[in-house]
Amino acid sequence: MYDQPRPDRPTPAMMFDQMLERVRYEGAYPTRERAEEAVRTVLAALGRQVTGDERVDLAQCLPVEAALTLTAQIPDTEQLTGWGFVKDLAARTGVSPAIARWDTGAVLATVTALAGPDLLARVLQRLPDDYALLFGQAQLRQPQRAAA
Repeated sequence: MYDQPRPDRPTPAMMFDQMLERVRYEGAYPTRERAEEAVRTVLAALGRQVTGDERVDLAQCLPVEAALTLTAQIPDTEQLTGWGFVKDLAARTGVSPAIARWDTGAVLATVTALAGPDLLARVLQRLPDDYALLFGQAQLRQPQRAAA
């Protein structure tokens, strides 16, 4: 079953064109088309990782075009680490890991702003620890207890 945006979704905080312009600015992309390519590939990759209510709620925060890209993906059965996410994105798009990381940062910075802190915290709880850095957030770890 695909998680699709709910029909009673609120109006997103920005339109798709505005999202592309923000990603274009964040990523210093030379064209709108390059920013759109980054948005579509990163959101598709994220759609393969995020599941459950967080996936649906995240889609509701995005412009319709972006939400459809996110939710059109079937979630992977195995979750990737943050670095694995970047390497997978690089392999699927045929770019270097450095470019894939740059694209990820530009897109997820905008997603972070749209999602807000509460939803972002919920999304990050569902993902491996090292995803926080991809979203431009501090990586906070719980202290490990020593074995008795």
